[in-house]
Amino acid sequence: MVKKQVGAKKPERYELGRVRDRITFLYLEHAKLNRQDSAIQVLDERGIVNVPAAMLSVLMLGPGVDVTHRAMELIGESGLGVVWVGEYGVRQYAYGRPLNHASTLLVAQARLVSNQRSRVKVARAMYQMRFPDEDVSQLTMQQLRGKEGARVRQVYLDQSERTGVAWSRREYNPDNFEAGTPINKALTAAHQALYGLSYSVISALGASAGLGFVHTGHDLSFVYDFADLYKAEFSIPVAFGVTKEYGDDADIGAKVRLAMRDVFVQSKLVVRMVKDLKSLLGISEDDAEVDMVSLWDDRLGLQKFGVQYHELQEVERR
Repeated sequence: MVKKQVGAKKPERYELGRVRDRITFLYLEHAKLNRQDSAIQVLDERGIVNVPAAMLSVLMLGPGVDVTHRAMELIGESGLGVVWVGEYGVRQYAYGRPLNHASTLLVAQARLVSNQRSRVKVARAMYQMRFPDEDVSQLTMQQLRGKEGARVRQVYLDQSERTGVAWSRREYNPDNFEAGTPINKALTAAHQALYGLSYSVISALGASAGLGFVHTGHDLSFVYDFADLYKAEFSIPVAFGVTKEYGDDADIGAKVRLAMRDVFVQSKLVVRMVKDLKSLLGISEDDAEVDMVSLWDDRLGLQKFGVQYHELQEVERR
């Protein structure tokens, strides 16, 4: 006889918090995760905390995390994104199922990225967001990359001058986080937090992390595209600010993650990301929420799902 599991019933989708209304992310390491009704129970050396699963956007699981089947069941039911990351959060290994079951954004993204004209148009729209006072509609991709490179270099110099943190160049070794300077370690941690949130929004809305418009050839190409829209405003200033305050602190990565989480919440960045993503892919609010399954037909268009269709045979007249 199989013992019936005790716990809250599976929630309906309308009962779950929308992506734009959720807390941005929670990073955990060296902890055990279980389920307590509709909450994720987190146990570590400091005690037990119950976290409402439906109010989180993404759960970043670092080294030393054990997750029970019951916890993963709740995470899946709640549409909570899960990103398994390496030490210091600098590697990203896997992601859970998206909250949005519709493929509207994915189809639009695939269509736009598969045509050179529309791909360039979306790429220009991304750069236009970074240069709101200039017209970049006639610039080539090479010109746009050069313009963006100059902008980012200036952002680094401006933040160095603002905080007094010395700056020479960006150095990042994914295999040796500790080899970097304090500011480079802070930048790595800040960017990874931004990548995690970007990945969460992209996947939760049903788009593809791998179909990039500027970056290409990597399973996270669109994550890099999307996160680049916000680095100058969020991750770079936070990294310089934390480095100014804590210097060569051994736990600077954790301090940066906390600072990023705070600025995400204060700025309501998730709301902005959801709006930006839909705008870039040309999808309206109503279209993105459609949850239906159809069958594709090359001649008849979309056909009803769930119907037992019979084979049609054409009889030749003799």
